[in-house]
Amino acid sequence: MIYKMLALNVEGTLLQDNGRISRSTKEAVDYAGGKGISVTLITSKSFEYAHRVAKMLKLNSSLITHQGAFIASKPDKPIFVRRINEEITLDLVRFLEGFQAQIKLVSENFTLGNKVKQPNKLIGRVIYQTSNPFSYAEQYVDALSEKLGQKPVSPPKIEVTFLRDQDVQDAKKAISNMFHEVDCIVCGKGKLDIVPAGVSKFRGLLYVCDRMNIRREEVVVIGSDTDDLPLIEWAGLGVAMGNAPLKVKNASDWVTRSNNENGVSYMVKEHFRKQQPIDFLKKMKLIK
Repeated sequence: MIYKMLALNVEGTLLQDNGRISRSTKEAVDYAGGKGISVTLITSKSFEYAHRVAKMLKLNSSLITHQGAFIASKPDKPIFVRRINEEITLDLVRFLEGFQAQIKLVSENFTLGNKVKQPNKLIGRVIYQTSNPFSYAEQYVDALSEKLGQKPVSPPKIEVTFLRDQDVQDAKKAISNMFHEVDCIVCGKGKLDIVPAGVSKFRGLLYVCDRMNIRREEVVVIGSDTDDLPLIEWAGLGVAMGNAPLKVKNASDWVTRSNNENGVSYMVKEHFRKQQPIDFLKKMKLIK
């Protein structure tokens, strides 16, 4: 099969556990691009986060960010954007303030969150981590709902980190019953992403492929987490990282090495080295 697109998850896939991208991975992405394969990034995180990773990889493609709610190559020119409206955002925040949780309203330009007083210093460090090299403008306030009452916000995504793991499913069930305008995506231990209804990484990739006239069987997806599962199952070639959960590995067509063992690089070299450049294949009329 001839592949025209390589869609890569960022965290746990491109990035090693230390938050860096290895030279081997950079070279592999450049190698795929040099063959005319469109490379795009898919992430639950903000556009700014993905954009900085893309710059390191010298990519200028449309990035699927905020769980698919914001797709763009430049922040001021999105090709697709869905937001949670201001009123629903405020109502959700008021509900979530009833839990012990870090609540973040994640926009393409900034993050607005609540301060959480927690005696356990370890939990505090996890929630307030600011050493991430991909961080951008962030503000934390004592009373988030009060701040929104003064200045409403309509974010593409609300990110919630619960201090008690059992609260995730309780909050998800309650939100699903009360708010038909949003969907909830469990994306890690104690973590919940809230996005506009109908939004997902999967639908974001479908949107980009449709715009580029790329068929399902021409797409390679490499992912590492449970929210990558629908993409891996759909793709012409679905690849799971070696560090992915067993459920994701079982659903994939191929399992590569882990993110700390240059899994992306290994996969690209194994599967793309025999494929001729796209322009050559078009010239020879082997593809359209």
